[in-house]
Amino acid sequence: MNAEKAIKVLLVDDHEMVRIGLAAVLSTEDGIEVVGEASNGLDGIKLAQQYKPDVVLMDLVMEGMDGIETTKRLLQAEPQIKVIVLTSFLDDEKIYPVIEAGAFSYLLKTSRAQEIAQAIRAAVNGQPTLESQVATKIMNRFRQPKPEKLPHEELTEREMEVLKLIASGKSNQDVADELFIGIKTVKFHVTNILAKLGVEDRTQAAIYAYKHGLADS
Repeated sequence: MNAEKAIKVLLVDDHEMVRIGLAAVLSTEDGIEVVGEASNGLDGIKLAQQYKPDVVLMDLVMEGMDGIETTKRLLQAEPQIKVIVLTSFLDDEKIYPVIEAGAFSYLLKTSRAQEIAQAIRAAVNGQPTLESQVATKIMNRFRQPKPEKLPHEELTEREMEVLKLIASGKSNQDVADELFIGIKTVKFHVTNILAKLGVEDRTQAAIYAYKHGLADS
């Protein structure tokens, strides 16, 4: 790959030694060129607009504007850039917000030089890279079982009104009169309520309503 087609990389990290190390390592990689370095988010955005890099290696914890806000603003200005987070942190409050801000990949600073270079090349080809612990966290988050709905949460608004009246001791005719509906409609609602709650009769339905705080006091 010649210099004209080299992947342009911008480093944004407030630790000078980290930037020096990254620049030195990446300079040995064929087809990757570090075009600039920034020690803070604002300078990173300015350099990104100036150099139009393909990839930005972004630290998360920096003085002033952190990596999350920097990523968000940078991508608003230059949406074509691929932001690769390179950090020491695995906290949920950092992982999810920066991904929502548009970060393309997430690596730890313990990653080997080859892994970083590979992630840079992959990003340019549209392939995100997630550090294994980050990937596990994300997968576990979406694998968490959703809480099951309680039976009464399946009731319609009208059925809930009928249930409350049943719990207050109203007869079918009382319910019909109060809700201005026909007696057949009330019976239809009662049948549905019993089925959805999994109870056998109006008394059990009333008990259910009181047990779950659904009855009017």
